[in-house]
Amino acid sequence: MPTPSPLPHGSWPTPLTSALVVRSAARLGEVAVDDASPAGPDVWWSESRPGEGGRSALVRRSADGTTTDVLPSPWNARTRVHEYGGAAWTVAGGTLWFTHFDDQRLYRLSPGDDAPVAVTAAPVLPAGVRYADLTPDAEGSLLAVRETHTASGAAADVVDEVVRIASDGTVTVLVTGPDFVSDPRPGPGGRLAWLQWDHPDMPWDAAQLVVRAADGTETVVAGGPGESAVQPTWDADGTLWFCCDRTDVWSLWRWRPGGEAELVLDTGTEIAGPQWVFGARRFALLPGGRVVAAAGGEGGDRLVVVEPDGAAREVALPGWTALRYLTAHGEDVVCVAGGPASEPVVLRADLSGRSEVLRPARDLGLDPAWFSVPEHLTFPTDERGTGVAEAHAAVYPPTNPQVTAPEGDLPPLVVMVHGGPTSAHPRVLDLEVQYFTSRGFCVAHVDHRGSTGHGRRYRDALRGQWGVVDLDDVVACAGSLAAAGRVDPARMAIRGGSAGGFTTLAALTRRPGVFTAGASHFGVADLGALAADTHKFESRYLDGLVAPWPEGAEVYAERSPITHVAALDTPLAVFQGAEDRVVPPEQAEVMVAALRERGVPHAYLLFEGEQHGFRRAENIRAALDGELSFYAQVWGFDLPAGEGIEPVEVVR
Repeated sequence: MPTPSPLPHGSWPTPLTSALVVRSAARLGEVAVDDASPAGPDVWWSESRPGEGGRSALVRRSADGTTTDVLPSPWNARTRVHEYGGAAWTVAGGTLWFTHFDDQRLYRLSPGDDAPVAVTAAPVLPAGVRYADLTPDAEGSLLAVRETHTASGAAADVVDEVVRIASDGTVTVLVTGPDFVSDPRPGPGGRLAWLQWDHPDMPWDAAQLVVRAADGTETVVAGGPGESAVQPTWDADGTLWFCCDRTDVWSLWRWRPGGEAELVLDTGTEIAGPQWVFGARRFALLPGGRVVAAAGGEGGDRLVVVEPDGAAREVALPGWTALRYLTAHGEDVVCVAGGPASEPVVLRADLSGRSEVLRPARDLGLDPAWFSVPEHLTFPTDERGTGVAEAHAAVYPPTNPQVTAPEGDLPPLVVMVHGGPTSAHPRVLDLEVQYFTSRGFCVAHVDHRGSTGHGRRYRDALRGQWGVVDLDDVVACAGSLAAAGRVDPARMAIRGGSAGGFTTLAALTRRPGVFTAGASHFGVADLGALAADTHKFESRYLDGLVAPWPEGAEVYAERSPITHVAALDTPLAVFQGAEDRVVPPEQAEVMVAALRERGVPHAYLLFEGEQHGFRRAENIRAALDGELSFYAQVWGFDLPAGEGIEPVEVVR
């Protein structure tokens, strides 16, 4: 590489452009293994492709290594159950079942079929029926979560049930009554396991694991107030495996009929995660009584094997620090894996640590020297009676092998806030992060209190405190980096999407003077409006995060950014999807109107056809380049030459 030359931070030229971010990009989803082929197991996975309008395609890799797109465009295997979806497809015996996004009907594609065949009836608009968490049973039928919407459109009228769908489309209701259900899993001896929870709890608060025997007797195996169970999985011998946070972290447990649940593996770190989408799998059952699990930690995920005698050992997988969708592949495990120098891949690994990439990441054509490697940062924060007085972040320093900064020039900081707010930052190569670090920015991805991955006590520290302790933590993180002389305190920005957008807007309105710029991507501006008008899954979420609604309306108003626009004097860029049902565009537009009235520099991009999160390549590019252009204009640095970035319009 050429000798590095000095250029001011922010203006560094880089091959990590927005075009590269979306070029041949695909977000990998669930993985499945199907043993139908006599040549050997087929491995299936889903890919969300921005270049195809965000379509969720399905890919099959045969035993001989050939890959095939199973569903051509416009088929889109994606469900809207809970709005976030997940587990929209399954395969068994060579037969594929899936939910098509456009009409939310179930379709089946059997070997030899020329095209998918509709299994369920066409929707009767404006009502509709949606299906998720698809699971085949031994009789050739399909178990699923069915979400029924009525013509009223009201969240209170939505009904969630576990159903069985026969091959002729006949539907039988198996579980009804709870506000929410998930993970219907048929077991030996006619047993059925599932998860259920009721308002105002979310599944990570109090999901119960229930088993129904063939005689109809039901047993609550785990979960309930103050305890969350997740990922029930039957073994052939009738043992039910699952994760539960009874010990503070989601650990591995098992239950045998007639007995009590018993703890099998507690690594002191989280194995499972929050059930925002269906189909998450963080452990898998292997032949011979072995169980393999992904255990988190400060450095990322580790693969741990539990032997039949209960002994646990770690399997070294160098370079892979984010493991999802673990699935048995004979005596091996298949999963989606990523690391600091690699975007996610489909990986097969044996228990000695030998691994093979089945679906590689796209070839970026870049030396790893371009990639900023995250450093774990634990920093002190205001305890506020939560019992937790520290928070965490992954800090990505500016990294560019062809450029250095002039003497004394400190980098601008972008504090990134994840969504949820019950989410976490994965330790995997993220080109949106590298887009900024390769230009000379320092990026801090904050896991504020309430994030998962640090145990229930850390997660519960946000209960009743959203809009308080998360602000403490992002401010403390920025202050810690500025005090250490690592970033320029005059050029510190905060940005986030959805719940992260709320923290962004709240920090700018209720902690003014810390950040000098911000970017909200479909962020919440009015907590009361969110509580009063959102989808069923989150319609009582804020009861736990803020206060019961509407009794706590004053608290909602106090913490809402829109209430404090009089204090908003920080330049802000706003990016919003026009069809967002989770955070409607009206919230963004109220905030933009307030910025305009006050004469605060701002930019606003509304993307037609986008929902909660941007899936189309052109919109992902416009938002990313627009944000960079916004920072350049408000902080006064030049954009790197030669990229052709169209400056976003900044209204002053």
